[in-house]
Amino acid sequence: MSPERILKTVVLLVVSGIAMTMTHAQQWDRYGGPGGQQFTHLTEINAQNLQQLSLAWTYRTGDLNEGFVYKGHSFQANPVIWKGTLYLSTSANQVVAVDAASGAERWRFDAGIPRDIAYSESASRGVSIWHGESVACPHRIFLGTLTGFVHALDAETGRPCADFGNNGRVDMREGVGNHDNLAGYYGITSPPAVAGDVLIVGSAIGDNQEVASPRGIVRSLDARSGALNWMWDPLPGGESGSANVWPPISVDVERGLAFLATSSPSPDFYGGERPGDNHYANSVVALALDSGEVVWHQQFVHHDIWDYDVPAQPVLTSLQRNGELVDAVLVVTKTGMMYTFDRSNGLPIHAIDERQVPASDVPGEQVSPSQPFSALPPLVEHRALTEDDAFGIAWFDRLSCKKTIRESRNEGIFTPPSLQGTILYPSYAGGSNWGGVAVDAERQIAVANVNQVPAIVRLILRDDLTALIDGGELEGWQVSPQRGTPYAMARKIFLSPLGLPCTRPPWGKLVAMDLRAGDILWEIPLGSIRDLAPAPVPNFDWGVPNMGGPLVTASGLVVIGAAAENNLRIFDLMSGAQLWEYRLPAPAMATPISYEVDGSQYIVVAVGGHGQLGTEIGDYVMAFRLE
Repeated sequence: MSPERILKTVVLLVVSGIAMTMTHAQQWDRYGGPGGQQFTHLTEINAQNLQQLSLAWTYRTGDLNEGFVYKGHSFQANPVIWKGTLYLSTSANQVVAVDAASGAERWRFDAGIPRDIAYSESASRGVSIWHGESVACPHRIFLGTLTGFVHALDAETGRPCADFGNNGRVDMREGVGNHDNLAGYYGITSPPAVAGDVLIVGSAIGDNQEVASPRGIVRSLDARSGALNWMWDPLPGGESGSANVWPPISVDVERGLAFLATSSPSPDFYGGERPGDNHYANSVVALALDSGEVVWHQQFVHHDIWDYDVPAQPVLTSLQRNGELVDAVLVVTKTGMMYTFDRSNGLPIHAIDERQVPASDVPGEQVSPSQPFSALPPLVEHRALTEDDAFGIAWFDRLSCKKTIRESRNEGIFTPPSLQGTILYPSYAGGSNWGGVAVDAERQIAVANVNQVPAIVRLILRDDLTALIDGGELEGWQVSPQRGTPYAMARKIFLSPLGLPCTRPPWGKLVAMDLRAGDILWEIPLGSIRDLAPAPVPNFDWGVPNMGGPLVTASGLVVIGAAAENNLRIFDLMSGAQLWEYRLPAPAMATPISYEVDGSQYIVVAVGGHGQLGTEIGDYVMAFRLE
């Protein structure tokens, strides 16, 4: 290595060390921690003292979804901390401030969302915090609601900030399209991103309903007044709706960039009314913070007909390539692929290869002949299933699964939906989902939890739909109208008669990627079937479906709940060996955080399960520290 390159590398390492020190001082001040890395530099809790790690306190929010006519329950909050106070939101859009050392409630705010309407989403992944000079509310908590509003609250009292929007809130439904009733159909599930004195706000939109879905526009708001700075539409031209940004957004203030993960255009499973690649859908997009203009983008699925949203927050980190540190953005997808890019210009760090994929046999559909594959190995299998893959804990289970595999279209990843029924492997739940990926920039290791469960998707001629429903053939399927197309859609997770996935385990995994070597360091099944299977079945560690994400610590630990079981687990980062577990009152389908108060390190996680997955539900915030 030349003297110049050695000097440059040393300088980069020093700058990186300074950045790490600053990150430590910041603690957990935004969703996913600084850069969305889901990483803490705290090291008090380590492999040598985990036997002393115990429950410090439990706080109950009181939100168990009571009184709602139709809204699922999930508790996905990733809290933020400021001045010894944790701030978090619940599934019903309540905000609570809790003492970070004791769990005592300091204040509570209820957005008062209606309980007599249907909601397409149930999540509220957290709040964001802003500090600035203002006549009122110099420290603000921002909440996005399932009804499409952004609220600004005084971080010290919980009272609305009257100078923000209309008495403390801004209606984000304006401009998304002429729809009779957006309530419950258009909302905000991830916290607004804070970039200096502006907020960047995305949205969550009910899938599969119609071609003319609400616009998936992203907006920049003034953090003081709520005034609109700019808005950006991922599908310019108006040929279709959605492609909205429902995961958390990352910002690089120094570069003046916001990094967005966009979803699929509408409707999800038939694209005959939206030919082409569909612009910025299914992409990572870098927008200029001052103007909303696209600086660069990379699409991961061309003309998506699989509901393969980009579901997770883009992670801002540094990658070592050819002896240099490159400021990078890392993205995981529902296809189970991991992509890396130079943050400034969008050039791939790990190569991307366009590969031919199966063609559609549905009249009117025009699929892309190729799709982009990452040079990094996939986190899940992409192959076609065979009858030998059929799984069941009883003979009739296996026979039923074999029959479906035999009768369905099934050519591996990107097999198009069909009239006969197509096996999606991975399913529309992923691969990766909103829990994302944790990155240790010093060790150059990324850790992600993934699902490896197939689904079945079937397109149905609209004239045939009523007869199929009346005849009971679609019992147990999720049916969506896909208005404006010739086809309705029916989908379901591919389960055996006894309710277990029809393919061999693991159905959920925890995977560590060595970013230096560009290869998988280790992978293990995540979770046991203890809380899923019938009582007589042993508690096999088969790996189970999961939602939520991992936390990685500088002391070399991976902390994760996520699995559809009532356990919080800690693994060794370098080997994947399990080091610790704690039995919970419900699954922790959220991403843990870590912070320091009065010299003690805490690990905190929301424990609430997921109603749509049929788990136990809860309203617990649980904190752990060393005895």
